[in-house]
Amino acid sequence: MDTIKVIKIGGKVAEDEDTLNRFLADFHLLKGSKILVHGGGVMATRLAENLGIQTEMVDGRRITDTETLDVVTMVYGGLINKRLVAKLQALGQNAIGLTGADLNSIHSNKRNPVPIDFGWVGDVENVQSRWLKVFLEQGVVPILAPLTHDGKGNMLNTNGDNIAGFVARELAKKYSVDLIFCFDRKGVLVNGEVIPKLDEETYSELKQEKIVIDGMIPKLDLGFQAINNSVSKVIIKHVHDLNIEHAGTTLVQ
Repeated sequence: MDTIKVIKIGGKVAEDEDTLNRFLADFHLLKGSKILVHGGGVMATRLAENLGIQTEMVDGRRITDTETLDVVTMVYGGLINKRLVAKLQALGQNAIGLTGADLNSIHSNKRNPVPIDFGWVGDVENVQSRWLKVFLEQGVVPILAPLTHDGKGNMLNTNGDNIAGFVARELAKKYSVDLIFCFDRKGVLVNGEVIPKLDEETYSELKQEKIVIDGMIPKLDLGFQAINNSVSKVIIKHVHDLNIEHAGTTLVQ
């Protein structure tokens, strides 16, 4: 099998029709084996409000009580996931939408309630890649929702960046894998300019200087973990730059 590309898009991409359509057109043109991982938090929050369910966040992370778990399962595993499948099918790209519970693809542990009880939130424990490989070998694109399971019959709300990172690391045990985070920035920025290449030492300095902050930090942490676990390449780039060579920030050892 050729290089597998694991591509993660955020909820903002999935929820904006024009941005999504442009991205999927580029994604369809991307040659070789590929997996798409998506988010969808804004849409889940909106549906929860419509249903009269209050959304509680701590440090930007969703508290997932039982009612909220129902909402995110509907939105992530249903509305957004199947919408992506349908749009790719319309482009002639055969795809299948999955959660971590399907085919026991991704098993997670319910997060420790200490010091903060996030409820039905999962931390990825392991990825069973057998069926992902079967789909890829048949030219089918797996589309993974940010949902996993605990093996006890419970779904778990799970960070999509984490899913992408763990899937990439598992597949990298046997294949060449590129991990690409696509969102609404051109890459890692310093004084408004994209850093083409970033190593861990420079990253640590940028964190200390508070140049790299907030949501970029977990992406970069996951990216360097992937690089240190045999993933060939990790790139952070703008969603519109998917097929532009050398765009974005490439993480290096």
